[in-house]
Amino acid sequence: MADTAIFDVDGTLVDTNYQHALAWYRSFLRFDIVLPVWRIHRAIGMGGDQLVASLTDDGTENAHGEALREAWTEEFESLIEEVHPFDGAHDLLVAVKERGFQVVLASSGKSDHVERFIDLVDARGIADAWTTSDDVKASKPAPDLVETALGRVPGAGGIMIGDSPWDAIAAAKADIATIAVRTGGFSPEELQDAGAVTVFDSLRDLIVGLDDTPLARPGA
Repeated sequence: MADTAIFDVDGTLVDTNYQHALAWYRSFLRFDIVLPVWRIHRAIGMGGDQLVASLTDDGTENAHGEALREAWTEEFESLIEEVHPFDGAHDLLVAVKERGFQVVLASSGKSDHVERFIDLVDARGIADAWTTSDDVKASKPAPDLVETALGRVPGAGGIMIGDSPWDAIAAAKADIATIAVRTGGFSPEELQDAGAVTVFDSLRDLIVGLDDTPLARPGA
């Protein structure tokens, strides 16, 4: 039985996926690499250590990977003031906590970004723990982030709440089920094909439907 809710942050609690895609687009342009933004969006949710080679090739990663990630940081930070929480983000965390679950925020983002987003959703008094890029060697779709998040609290098992196929794939590798929301811009079919057990259109819809998920109240 799951006793811990592991929340992805970017794209799930805060609306960042399109800023991430634009930042990566501009980063690649610095190296005269022109990629369709829709392709970049398909990779959002995957960590930067995985994304460059996934969108290009190992040669590009070896030659420019670190520089591309540094460029992405600069580009994303120019957009970060535009980032806002999704409607219902704070209320969802409260509702899950009230059902007796531990709450862990699982992010592979930079620590200063994660701290900012935690404040945006007013989660410091709710979350039992959180992660940043400093805590894992390999990001999604590797299971490291999910396993690290679960290891931050005592418990028997977890349930992942995420917005991208990469969340569901990483959770499945850690033998954890995923509840998905469409806030990241992915279709229900993509999310289900990646392993999500159920998909909601919004965080508000998930709050309403919580008792029909593994995050139900005890006895519901």
